[in-house]
Amino acid sequence: MPELSIVLPCLNEERTVGQCVAQAMGFLKDRGVSGEVIVADNGSSDCSREKAAAAGARVVRVEQKGYGSAVRGGIAVAHGRYVIMGDADESYDLVNLMPFMEKLREGYDLVMGNRFKGGIASNAMPWHHRYIGNPVLSFIGRLFFRSPARDFHCGLRGFTKEAAQRMKLQTTGMEFASEIVIKASLLGMKVCEVPTPLYPDKRDRPPHLRSFRDGWRHLRFLLIYSPTWLFLYPGLLLTLVGGLLSLALFFGPVNIGFRYIDFHTFIAAGSLMYIGLNTLGFAAITRVYGYQHGLLPRAPRFFFLFKYINLERGLFAGILLAVLGLVLIGRALVLSSSFAQIGFDTSVRLVYGGSLSLMSGVQIIFTSFVMSILGLDIAPSPRQA
Repeated sequence: MPELSIVLPCLNEERTVGQCVAQAMGFLKDRGVSGEVIVADNGSSDCSREKAAAAGARVVRVEQKGYGSAVRGGIAVAHGRYVIMGDADESYDLVNLMPFMEKLREGYDLVMGNRFKGGIASNAMPWHHRYIGNPVLSFIGRLFFRSPARDFHCGLRGFTKEAAQRMKLQTTGMEFASEIVIKASLLGMKVCEVPTPLYPDKRDRPPHLRSFRDGWRHLRFLLIYSPTWLFLYPGLLLTLVGGLLSLALFFGPVNIGFRYIDFHTFIAAGSLMYIGLNTLGFAAITRVYGYQHGLLPRAPRFFFLFKYINLERGLFAGILLAVLGLVLIGRALVLSSSFAQIGFDTSVRLVYGGSLSLMSGVQIIFTSFVMSILGLDIAPSPRQA
């Protein structure tokens, strides 16, 4: 079995793919590494396949379109213990892959190239990718997933075949680059970076990458795989701020130093609280669903709460809030005959406060049922141990 498989996705790269294969083959020979070069062709209409095969590559056809599909197709047929993936446009130095091999042999699961440390040649990367897109998306990725990688989108990276299998990679487009880093972090894999120079590609056609489309696909993937940042943290903030402010304003105007805030702010604060409560429900549901279906490998940290919180207790809390809401609304109706005496602001507080309590209670009831439908096992599963 070869030690290394070098996988190059390809779509109409006849001008450069032969040279890239030759560089990769030269690396294997010069360094004495037992390996193979795989060109994963994604439907080329030129002579890419023929030129890759003539240079010594094993060419596999990947029917499903997309960068991620091509790389996954190459990984699937790779025989090596390690896999290094690159590009077939001569933008990376495929002769100098030893830093990746050394780290892989040391026991790292994923070795990322870092173009910002390795050096970006003039005209090798558009300015908005270099100074906006890559730094911003990489920062978000590090923040969300605590990854050590500082260049999420470097196309040259190495990993073990076993790690790729554990990741269960699924994406088809350019967001595949983010998926590898995210899942490595979620699975607690050993990740490091090595400096990687980037050169201007030598293709004679426009790049397949579309800045805004593919940038959005990366950002969308980061958000989808982080219910904590997408739902939990915003939900907690809105619920706490809106809830505390609503509670204070339910009893009357509040002096905040430079002005009084009254029932108008009460309505706005209550709306924020209800949005936050819904968002917290989404956080719990998506986190449990993602874990149970293998999208998120680690069990939610709040699993231990299900020893104390079950459907019945959720229903009790929801019904309690709903009944309180009905009581407040009923109180307003009873006093409506003496509206002039209770005043408009008091009426608003009773009706809106009651409605807010009623809606919150119903939301808790429905969320409790959905969590129960998901069939959550309160006892720790083997993956939690």
